[in-house]
Amino acid sequence: MSLAHDSDSRVQSRIRRWSLSRQPRQTSVRLTRKSVYILPTRTGVVFLLLLALLLVMGINYENNLIYALTFLLGSLFLVTILHTYNNLAGIELSAVRGSDCHAGEQAHFQLRLSQTGERDRIQMQLPEGTVHEVDLTESSQVVDLSCPASSRGYLTPEWVRLETVYPLGLFRAWTWCRLEQSALVFPAPLESPLPEHMEATVSGSLVKARQGGTDDYIGLERFRPGMSPRQIDWKSLARGHGLQAKQFADLRSPELWLDLDAMGAENLERRLSRLTAWVLRLSQADLSYGLKLGQYTLAPASGEQQRQQALKALALYGLEPLQQEGAHAAC
Repeated sequence: MSLAHDSDSRVQSRIRRWSLSRQPRQTSVRLTRKSVYILPTRTGVVFLLLLALLLVMGINYENNLIYALTFLLGSLFLVTILHTYNNLAGIELSAVRGSDCHAGEQAHFQLRLSQTGERDRIQMQLPEGTVHEVDLTESSQVVDLSCPASSRGYLTPEWVRLETVYPLGLFRAWTWCRLEQSALVFPAPLESPLPEHMEATVSGSLVKARQGGTDDYIGLERFRPGMSPRQIDWKSLARGHGLQAKQFADLRSPELWLDLDAMGAENLERRLSRLTAWVLRLSQADLSYGLKLGQYTLAPASGEQQRQQALKALALYGLEPLQQEGAHAAC
């Protein structure tokens, strides 16, 4: 049974490769008669054998009732082909978006199904993904499919399969579509302690203050010529403490650098995973940090855009050339 299953898998793989070789990648695909395949299911084969048996019995016994039953069931068998085929033909499938994730997680892809007329449910699946049943009750709907993301980089599903056995399960109609859609897979975060100087910054023990700022009040000082009148502390003057000026400073953390080359000769993927975990932790603490990956340098900054740029650089390092980006360049 295992050998038979392997043989079926090889045949299906060849058919799939042949079918996909005829299709260019597109953002939208409409299913036509040239792209929908249909064959009897196991139930359909048994049903066909039953019809043959009834026909032999009718011929042998010259029984008109058996003839009538055979032709009635045969007509039902043929009509089912059209209903099964029409449940897929005419559907338009469009790529919407792919959601970024980390290696080892499920990558999610959103696809839009558009159709007209009355149809029953169909099944959809991405490579190695779970089968998703879709009820075609609306003219347009968005379906979320998922598949495993095993390694970092851009993940582009090779195909999406649509299948139906409507209405009686006697026939299976299916097709494969190639959509222009991808998701960015970041390295899987590997939890490890931060370098000592970074750990102290994250814990809040190292903070630099820049005098003359405007963010935080830090105390009073003697008013000097050239200072703005807005800085005068009038309450202090009213108490008889003389002319005092309010002192402000911008509190900020020192610039932190995450350097791939400074992490020793550890396996590249483990180093990238550790850097990923550090990027997530520093971003969560809202600290400013920069990233060095060989010749690529991401200037120090903080915030969500910085986190996305850093994770993208880690995901694509060594896979394709990385463009030098400043702290506020677009992803």
